[in-house]
Amino acid sequence: MTAPTPLLGLKIIEFTHMVMGPTVGHILAGLGAEVVRVEPMGGDQTRRLLGSGAGYYPMYNRGKRSICLDLKSEAGLAVAKDLIGQADVLVENFRPGALDRLGLGYTAMAASNPGLIYCSEKGFLPGPYEQRTALDEVAQMMGGLAYMTGPPGKPIRAGASVIDVTGGMFGVIGILSALHERGQTGRGQKIVASLFETTAYLVGQHMAQFAVTGKPAAPMPARVSAWAIYDVFETKDEPLFIGVVTDALWEKFCHLFGMEALWADKTLRKNNQRVLARDRILPPIRALIAGMTRAELVAKLDGTGMPFAPIGKPEELFDDPHLNQGGLEPVTLDDGRKTMLPTIPLEMAGGRPGAPQQLPKPGEHSRDVLTALGYGAERIAALLASGAVEEPR
Repeated sequence: MTAPTPLLGLKIIEFTHMVMGPTVGHILAGLGAEVVRVEPMGGDQTRRLLGSGAGYYPMYNRGKRSICLDLKSEAGLAVAKDLIGQADVLVENFRPGALDRLGLGYTAMAASNPGLIYCSEKGFLPGPYEQRTALDEVAQMMGGLAYMTGPPGKPIRAGASVIDVTGGMFGVIGILSALHERGQTGRGQKIVASLFETTAYLVGQHMAQFAVTGKPAAPMPARVSAWAIYDVFETKDEPLFIGVVTDALWEKFCHLFGMEALWADKTLRKNNQRVLARDRILPPIRALIAGMTRAELVAKLDGTGMPFAPIGKPEELFDDPHLNQGGLEPVTLDDGRKTMLPTIPLEMAGGRPGAPQQLPKPGEHSRDVLTALGYGAERIAALLASGAVEEPR
């Protein structure tokens, strides 16, 4: 089945690094837009990160074209302005004012391209913190997410770049909204998405909990759950999460596991009654589950409608039978090795985004991009010779 390409024909120019900005371009590219990534000479430093950063570039830069420009040179800057002049959307996530100082800020670019949608991914929206430098981890610490994730007194960042990625998603939402409005007005606009405000939105449920109850939300490891059974349980081998989140599921759970005595107790028929009786309910349930293997439990629970989950690891997802039915797409890495990575998690009109992708080498598409701008062979040769534009050696 052909992958859906609802954004086919849109031209995106991207000045980004790390995760938040590239996420925007990756989502747009995955939905069919043409994304040209402007990299510095030699390529984006994100390509060369080690440790936990080693996966940033391949994950969030698939489906893009690469041109390397020296934005400190007059000729390289001129190429950037030409690219922006023909673009529908610009995406950037550098420090506040960085592109403005190069003459590539929204006001200057909108003067020559009134339909331009200019998406800036920043640490903070306007306010006292606006000029601070932020990272995913900074936002998680400031915004309460790290506090809620770790045990009391020991804040821990979430196990993925959730704020970078979610902030990028909000940027995409803003872009798509602005494109719809441009269809009515003919004019573009500037959009700003941010790490800190994204974090506040994600922990908003805990803020609302305080507003409703008057009591601060406890960190997740110490929380009082809204449900009596909503836990990771030890089995004979590997742990398993089980959630019983309705009264009907409680009845099903008791019958499924032969715990008729618990079902017979009418003081446990309602969820809030069970929450108050957790200390009495959980020990026999834990003992029962501890006597079974994870495979036995999965076989018993699968197809029942009961929420459950084996505790998976990222590297195990490569072999996940469900993801391998359209949730992963083939990717050729920089060194030629082939792998599979998650595609955009959507289905549209019965189709899934995703197609074989090859990561661009730094400047791999420089000539093609310049040709598409209308530059002649002599001008392209001169730009390459001057060092304002770079292509792979």
